[in-house]
Amino acid sequence: MKVAVVGATGMVGEVMLKVLEERQFPVTELITVASEKSVGKSIRFGDKNYQVVSLETAVSLKPEIALFSAGGDTSLNWAPKFAAVGTTVIDNSSAWRMDANTKLIVPEINASSLTKTDKIIANPNCSTIQMVLVLAPLHKKYKIKRIVVSTYQSITGTGLKAVKQLENEMAGISGEMAYPYPIHQNALPHCDVFEDNGYTKEEMKLVRETQKILNNKTIAVTATAVRIPTAGGHSEAVNIEFETDFTLSDVRKLLNETEGVILQDNTDVNTYPMPIYANGKDDVFVGRIRRDESQPNTINMWIVADNLRKGAATNTIQIAEYLIKNDLI
Repeated sequence: MKVAVVGATGMVGEVMLKVLEERQFPVTELITVASEKSVGKSIRFGDKNYQVVSLETAVSLKPEIALFSAGGDTSLNWAPKFAAVGTTVIDNSSAWRMDANTKLIVPEINASSLTKTDKIIANPNCSTIQMVLVLAPLHKKYKIKRIVVSTYQSITGTGLKAVKQLENEMAGISGEMAYPYPIHQNALPHCDVFEDNGYTKEEMKLVRETQKILNNKTIAVTATAVRIPTAGGHSEAVNIEFETDFTLSDVRKLLNETEGVILQDNTDVNTYPMPIYANGKDDVFVGRIRRDESQPNTINMWIVADNLRKGAATNTIQIAEYLIKNDLI
């Protein structure tokens, strides 16, 4: 299996390489790809060093799979070129997510929709993945009417520049700014750019991607996305209104049986999800489950996951594993 990792020198690319190794993905030939300024650099994978190559070189090598995490413009330009030579592209950017002919996949929810003809497959946004993984089994049983979500997102979602900004601020050093304001001891209600409706792109991703993955455009979703100075993962306060009523015990039982979800929900002993638990793990953690007493058929919960792993790299590689297992490559 010849595998290309596009964006291998970035934060998600580095985690992709780590997860490929951890999960013993069947890589027979690895192609590490990055921008022109990184070509020639050496990257360690397993017990070997690999030289970073250009996108042109990677296409000419015709990998079976290309895992993309190099930004939307790169994906728009290069994913079709890889697909044209027979490569299956799994893209971690927002470039293809809302394309009508591209499938948006969380393997535990909708991987069964994939076929051999899907040569470009979209990986959802990190904050969407962790939320829908928890909501999908609840939607199947109770039918979701409306979701209100507020996110508390790690600086790692912005990239290396944001991590450096926080490190500089904690050390009292002036440096390049990833955000328009300090992030240390602060919270910025500003993830990505603002759209014409006053919401940020990050907030609208939660709306549009959730509806697409759950295959229901009637689900009402509203979101507020906030960047906080943590490095271990994203957290979400989620309020869900269902069409039918539920019992808390049934909800907990259902989530406890859901693949990829870990229930941490015992306030008697202060057990609830936090980024410090999720950091470096592939599961999505859920807790603080309680009925919304202000209206019927509504529940509150707190969802946490490592945005670089299940929110990005791991989900991408799980898609690739599904393709191989089901002979779709």
